Amino acid sequence: MTSLSEETFRVLMDSAPTFATFLGLPGWDDQLEDVSVDGEQVIRARLADILSRVDESDEDPITRAVIRHQAESVITNIDARLVEHTVVWAMTAPVANLLSFAHEIDFSQRRHLVPRLLSQTADRLLNTDRRPVRRHVRTAATHVERFLASPTQEWEGDADLRPAFAAYRDVVLSLEGRDDEQAGLCWLPEGEANYAKLVRDFTTTSLSPAELHQLGLDLIANLREEYAEIGSRVWGTSEVPEIFHRLRTELLWANENDMVTNALEAVARAEAEAPKWFSRMPRTRCEVRLTPEQDRAVAPLAYYDSGAVDGSRPATYFVNPLGATERSRTLSEVVAFHEAIPGHHFQMTIAAETDLPNVRRFASIESYLEGWGLYTERLADEMGLYSSEEQRLGMLGFDAMRAGRLVVDTGLHAFGWSRQKAIDYLRENTVMSETEVVAEVDRYIEAPGQALAYMVGRLEIQRLRAEAQAKLGDRFDLKAFHDLVLENGPVPLSTLGDLVTTWASA
Repeated sequence: MTSLSEETFRVLMDSAPTFATFLGLPGWDDQLEDVSVDGEQVIRARLADILSRVDESDEDPITRAVIRHQAESVITNIDARLVEHTVVWAMTAPVANLLSFAHEIDFSQRRHLVPRLLSQTADRLLNTDRRPVRRHVRTAATHVERFLASPTQEWEGDADLRPAFAAYRDVVLSLEGRDDEQAGLCWLPEGEANYAKLVRDFTTTSLSPAELHQLGLDLIANLREEYAEIGSRVWGTSEVPEIFHRLRTELLWANENDMVTNALEAVARAEAEAPKWFSRMPRTRCEVRLTPEQDRAVAPLAYYDSGAVDGSRPATYFVNPLGATERSRTLSEVVAFHEAIPGHHFQMTIAAETDLPNVRRFASIESYLEGWGLYTERLADEMGLYSSEEQRLGMLGFDAMRAGRLVVDTGLHAFGWSRQKAIDYLRENTVMSETEVVAEVDRYIEAPGQALAYMVGRLEIQRLRAEAQAKLGDRFDLKAFHDLVLENGPVPLSTLGDLVTTWASA
């Protein structure tokens, strides 16, 4: 008899079969996402049925909590109809997602379904009362045009897919698009209600947009004090605007090689130090590679791809060398610790190597996943991993970005901020370059709520650690705390709190 956790995982993978293949799981290699209204409603009905049975199931309480979150998360995203007004960000836009996955997984049995996905996405964009932002329409069309201008790629095989992509591009270019002044969800039908649900989904808390907005403002103010302290040691100045200016203009990479070498050294240093802070180590090692050339124009500074469980793809930390000489070198190490070791590589690989049900090994719970990644940026400082005060300034820079996300994401989607107002706020309160600020804001517009998960999760993990340490005193074991957080797989923050409280009491 199939357990409820197995049934839930099957529905989740049926809704995202390319992700199943990315994970290295058999059974979905001949399937592609069905993003039609009817297709999404079939998935929604199956998940609603699971939710009606979860409380009476014989699954353990932690697994029930994960099942409940994962089912509600997919339903929330279906109901928000993001597919009808997002065209750039792969997390929400089907065609962008297709182009990002295509060269990483086996498409041989599913490439014949690509025209169907393109047609379904075009239909959703045309037949809706929502519109994407006008500038994103142009960006999406350019992305497809870049693909059409490239030589035939291996994943296409001998299938003639280019006409279907061209037809999709023409539909995108025909869209009217909305103005930058109305970039957020609150300007769309049912936008405020949808955003409130997405906030709950991504943070796994009851914090309101207004509370999150104020939290971000408070954190930004506190970070300016830390900038002043380190800036006085590095440059002899505590004037934050001057520190920001110097970070943006003086500490840049001389060339791509230096950037890549620094990343390799940071990951190696973290790997060597980690056994002092973790009892449980991933069996799979993390490779460091350059971002594939075809993805560099749209890829972030760096990112992590977990290894496939069937061994078909290694766990990899990708470094994007594009524009290296325009990037601050202070961000190199903090990104490596977040994305690779002891961040996402430890988190995702340890979970995948457990005997937990698949629904828990591979759960997508952003407040846990990104909260851990951000927690490890500060943990790396405790571990002595940063090679200089300059690199510690990079740690503060990423803290400011994540705090700024609380302000800007809620500003856009709950309080009606324009795109320019969001850009101006990040420009004034972070050390990101102009290019990075613009890219961040455009991401928040297309993935409402996701950016809130980082700081909310980090603060909760830190709070739980402090509470356990206060309760246990000299008996507190940081290694054991880290093992506890990682060995249970991704869980909602309330469930993580229950786990830590029980552990500390025992």
